[in-house]
Amino acid sequence: MPRVVLAMSGGVDSSASAVLLKRQGFDVIGLFMRTGTHGHDQGNTRADHKKGCCSAIDAGDARRVADKLDIPFYALDFEAEFNRIIDYFVDEYARGRTPNPCVVCNNWLKFGQLWAFGQKLGADYIATGHYAQVIDGELHKGIDGDKDQSYVLHGIKRDVLPHLLFPVGGYTKPQIRAFAREAGLLSVAEKPDSVEICFVPSGDHTDVVRSRRPEVATAGLITERNGTVLGPHDGLDRFTIGQRKGLNIGGGKKRFVLELLPETNTVVVGDENDLLASGLIASEMNWLIDAPVEPTTCTAKIRYRHTGVPATVTALPNGGAGVNFDTPQPAVTPGQAVAFYDGTRVLGGGWVEKALR
Repeated sequence: MPRVVLAMSGGVDSSASAVLLKRQGFDVIGLFMRTGTHGHDQGNTRADHKKGCCSAIDAGDARRVADKLDIPFYALDFEAEFNRIIDYFVDEYARGRTPNPCVVCNNWLKFGQLWAFGQKLGADYIATGHYAQVIDGELHKGIDGDKDQSYVLHGIKRDVLPHLLFPVGGYTKPQIRAFAREAGLLSVAEKPDSVEICFVPSGDHTDVVRSRRPEVATAGLITERNGTVLGPHDGLDRFTIGQRKGLNIGGGKKRFVLELLPETNTVVVGDENDLLASGLIASEMNWLIDAPVEPTTCTAKIRYRHTGVPATVTALPNGGAGVNFDTPQPAVTPGQAVAFYDGTRVLGGGWVEKALR
């Protein structure tokens, strides 16, 4: 039987993945990543009652599923590696950018370190509970449009694609919950989805940023584009491009965050129309096709919940890309990922460096 290592988070998607892989005749080995970001009794408790992941409770759920399905299970200590991701997260906020740690976790850990460990176990494949598909060696969107996670997978290296399995990608979420119930995995079948950053237990990212980089909490000014001062702020890490709430600059017309300037510790705000960008410059492109030599039409997605819009992408000699939208887009945010599609196929993606206006 072909051997597959399965990243098990203790949630319904990875648990149902184990069921589906077993049905398909794979020799399944479950792997859980211990990140060191949860206390022993903290679990998934958060002040805002939203659910994170990777806690001791999740590890217990994953182990119980593995035991029920009679598959080997390993809990791996990735605390040191995961600290690199937290450092990246903090550093990006300190630079006036908005990070995307889920993309980095997939690139560095799940399809980097975890796959390397799987190869030591003689695995032919690595599987996760992501809603995406690999079809004929190409990365595609998952069937369930509401749950599709291909955007956060664009950074996977092309040579890993032939070894990837996404068992739930061809199903809808209700179908996956039904599979878990049918398999008797009642402890996870109705478990809520992980919707928040796993290393931000309070629900406020500034707690993490300021605990590691206290100097980020430095007072500055909120200004209009012409330099008019509207009020003070106590740190750039409280803001992201497109933000309207929490500016604390009094009433009047609606204003939105347009730019974060770390060199002067300034938050620049303006009208909603000022948020529109005709395109963007991306860095560190990861192509899942041969890098195009000519401008290529595609659908560009600039954040996870963005629906994607028609655009033209041009590969740049420095390994980046220039993107022109057919229709100007709001809140193009440095630090976020941009992914490119041809229909359901993922062409590649990179990191937003700046908006073009």
